[in-house]
Amino acid sequence: MNATPDDAPVLLRREGRAGHLVLNRPRAINALNHAMVRIIQDALDAWERDESVATVVLTGAGERGLCAGGDIRSVHDDVRAGRAAVAATFWHDEYCLNARIARCPKPYVAVMDGIVMGGGVGVSAHGSVRVVTERSRVAMPETGIGFVPDVGGTYLLTRAPGELGTHLALTGAAVGAGDALLCGLADHHVASERLGEFTAALADADAADVVREFAAEAPEGELAGHREWIDHCYAADSVEEIVDRLYAAGDRHAKEAAETLLAKSPTSLKVTLAALRRARELPSLEAVLEQEYRVSCAALASPDLVEGVRAQVVDKDRRPRWSPADLAQVTDADVARFFEPTGRGGLAFSG
Repeated sequence: MNATPDDAPVLLRREGRAGHLVLNRPRAINALNHAMVRIIQDALDAWERDESVATVVLTGAGERGLCAGGDIRSVHDDVRAGRAAVAATFWHDEYCLNARIARCPKPYVAVMDGIVMGGGVGVSAHGSVRVVTERSRVAMPETGIGFVPDVGGTYLLTRAPGELGTHLALTGAAVGAGDALLCGLADHHVASERLGEFTAALADADAADVVREFAAEAPEGELAGHREWIDHCYAADSVEEIVDRLYAAGDRHAKEAAETLLAKSPTSLKVTLAALRRARELPSLEAVLEQEYRVSCAALASPDLVEGVRAQVVDKDRRPRWSPADLAQVTDADVARFFEPTGRGGLAFSG
């Protein structure tokens, strides 16, 4: 596959035996749109068949991060304009790409430097070699925009130790390198100042050898020290009980977590908890992505997604008006609706 124009949303280039994918929307912290998904998919199609390509390397342009997530403003605009099907098609192709990355037969080295959130996690944390730096801030912040963790996020977070994944999914908290490693969202830490050398070395050396040369001990995380209250509080069967336990834990951090939850979309919180519990019982990433697709399509008909994006991204008043506004008003039937068949068919995994 030939190199792309400098203004393409994903830059493709070859360096020795490494094929490089560079997310290239730095002003938007490389937020992922449908065109980018298609470019990455086509590059993987070509490079998986090309025996001269030994390694795929994912990085982000600019200084702020790999990827701030999916282009949620476009989703907001599509729903407002009555084009929900456009957003659903984007998610269909994005989730199929997430599965494709997980199945990539060649080392897929994701450099998770800086901000890595939502869709950015989807194109990186399913890779076989996931590298964080001391600058990394990794999160699934969907409950804050009236949405639910997707892109295989519920698969990844249910496999974190104890209830750490539940804590991260519900609060949307961002974690650094040490905690990303603890939660299984990354594999190795490389100092940001060495990333240039690291990616250059992948041109003519085995990815595993390069990782051994450059990996270093990560900065200490915070979550391990909070496992006692996290595991107890988030093991509850309902969001209401989780909040009650957090307030009763007698820990400042637990109280802050409770207050964080009460600012999120009540519907999103309840659907997210149900999605996590269901994902634990599903047999594969593909099965979880199928569930996430049903949930995401249902969210297109929920008022909270448009309202959450309006408050956080469009108007930026940070004052969403959730509907319903309280956890007690979100019924079991409201939650169950998100898991019903979409009417759009399922995901079309290939490769």
